[in-house]
Amino acid sequence: MTNRKAIILFDGVCNLCNGAINFIIDHDPKAYFKLGALQSDEGAALLEQYQIDRAFLDSLVLIENGKVFTKSTGALRIAKKLSGAWPLLYGLIIIPPFIRNPIYDWIARNRYKWFGKRDQCRMPTPELKARFL
Repeated sequence: MTNRKAIILFDGVCNLCNGAINFIIDHDPKAYFKLGALQSDEGAALLEQYQIDRAFLDSLVLIENGKVFTKSTGALRIAKKLSGAWPLLYGLIIIPPFIRNPIYDWIARNRYKWFGKRDQCRMPTPELKARFL
């Protein structure tokens, strides 16, 4: 992987997470982000490489320029690279993580109850396969 690409690892069975990935795909016309499920072999290998607990499924993981970003910081850094007005959300980075992350954690804890979950990880369509690990 070159430094020009970033990797997003997400909960592959979470409907909310899969919806967010669809949104990112639609707003990432330059294909800056590579995508992978936390539960995949590739995702597990990256978690191990960056010394992140393999049971870490309550947050997305953004790996960018060799650094790991999770929770609201990861989400805001992703928004910064999307098309349209979404990069404006990055301005929320000035709010300290100890304020931002409890909101993120509350949504993460309730995501299956509110949005449901799949029996298996998302399988990309042939057109999108190059975007995934």
